[in-house]
Amino acid sequence: MNNILLSIIGPTAIGKTSLAIQLAREYQSDIISADSRQFFQEMNIGTAVPSKQELEMAKHHFIQHISIQQEYTVGDFEKEALNKLNYLFTKDNPQIMVGGSGLYIDAVINGLDKFPKVNPEIRIQLNSDLKEKGLPYLQQQLNVLDPITANKIALDNPQRVIRALEICIGSNKPYSSFINQPKEKRNFSTIKIGLTAPRDIIYQRIEQRVDIMMNNGLLEEVKKLLPYKNLNALNTVGYKELFLYLENKCSLETALDEIKKNTRRFAKRQLTWFRKDKNITWFDVTTNPLEDILTFVNQKTAPQD
Repeated sequence: MNNILLSIIGPTAIGKTSLAIQLAREYQSDIISADSRQFFQEMNIGTAVPSKQELEMAKHHFIQHISIQQEYTVGDFEKEALNKLNYLFTKDNPQIMVGGSGLYIDAVINGLDKFPKVNPEIRIQLNSDLKEKGLPYLQQQLNVLDPITANKIALDNPQRVIRALEICIGSNKPYSSFINQPKEKRNFSTIKIGLTAPRDIIYQRIEQRVDIMMNNGLLEEVKKLLPYKNLNALNTVGYKELFLYLENKCSLETALDEIKKNTRRFAKRQLTWFRKDKNITWFDVTTNPLEDILTFVNQKTAPQD
């Protein structure tokens, strides 16, 4: 079982953390977190960070290891995660990566596309345009400079739009021209395990999780972070909606409804991303598939005749 990475994938609130811990205990493995929202020390309740008890049950890496005020890119994560895995693979056990951030997962398993460095003033100007002219203006600009990317990325995500535009403007080439170039081969093989459920079950789990977060003190957590609301790390579901409530721009009921709605949309985008990958083997969590998953992993890792 040398140099095998078990990658546990699926939408938010599906039960990835629980499965990862069960597999880590079965195979004496560590867990690499590929949930980009759980990287930040100051964000705990709203990002569903594993509990103290869960963290004690298995060794986790990349959980609350940086501050919201630090610059931390997917490239930084790729480099650090690969270094950690190279060390962990010396134990001759399979290792586990778990998370719902598709870009971060792909960075570790497949490698990132390489982009040229561009003048940072371009991003500053684009952020200014976003504030003054709105997201539709940037979307139209991207559609002109790179219609291929405009048709592929989530255009409702301003950071994705700005990232694509800064490459287009800074390099005088379409962002899409840098995509899917040959990448460095990894020194491990990956078994991809996807968790899913009927859509109504996923949505029910999401609504229950939001209610639990509120009962656990999410509003108090967000209040403490209000002075930092303009940081990129906090432009995320569960925080941005409550910032509006704290600024008297909506009612608490409206904010909670928006959190649930936006989390459902996020889960839908996650599933759309992952279902493009034909190498994922899916398991329905409503059937309690742990034994089936263990059998599947053991078959995939058994020596071949």
